[in-house]
Amino acid sequence: MSESKNRPSMLVYSRTTAFRHESIPAGVAAISGLGRDHGFVVTATEDPDVLTAEVAAQTVVVFLSTSGTSTDAAGRAELEKWVRAGGGFVGVHGASTSDKDWPFYRDLVGARFVDHPEIQRVPAEVEDRAHPSTAHLGPTWDRTDEWYNFDASPRQDVRVLLSVDEARYEPGPQAMGDHPIAWCHEPHGGRSWYTALGHSSEAYADPEFLAHLLGGIRWAARLDG
Repeated sequence: MSESKNRPSMLVYSRTTAFRHESIPAGVAAISGLGRDHGFVVTATEDPDVLTAEVAAQTVVVFLSTSGTSTDAAGRAELEKWVRAGGGFVGVHGASTSDKDWPFYRDLVGARFVDHPEIQRVPAEVEDRAHPSTAHLGPTWDRTDEWYNFDASPRQDVRVLLSVDEARYEPGPQAMGDHPIAWCHEPHGGRSWYTALGHSSEAYADPEFLAHLLGGIRWAARLDG
């Protein structure tokens, strides 16, 4: 058996059929690099046929700023089957905007994007300093990012890792009140970790943000302890 057969595997999926973030190439490179540096066999693709064919072999699948209808019926069936068998999912930034006609995906991510205000520098509240994706942070984490508003706070169904206090910035007309921006949960037998951060290309060169991503990936892959 080759060495790669004994290593965890990660598929980075970044297909867009609507708005496309300019940061996607930087994100693909950074997340793929984190995977390789930490022992994953990495595949990066925007081809839904590759997602369909490869998902069953993965330890973790990362949806990086996907948009529009990023999956087809075959891919949806395979991804749902894989999650229900215990697979690990990571959603980054725009992943919460895609596949709005697929209820399972909304459950998997935990919330659905509604809109965002202007990019602002905001002190995110670190609610959970025990999770591997936030353990490296202090009580707050100042970030300049695109702060998503969601259709509902997912707090009752997830483990909230980061949140923002809307009194400390301008959230826009769709203010949520309780406003998580990174969380994890274990829906349908799998593991799912989501961060709304990661709008800009510069984020993917930031060591603190990369540590945040790596912790989420490792947790979703069940390599966190």
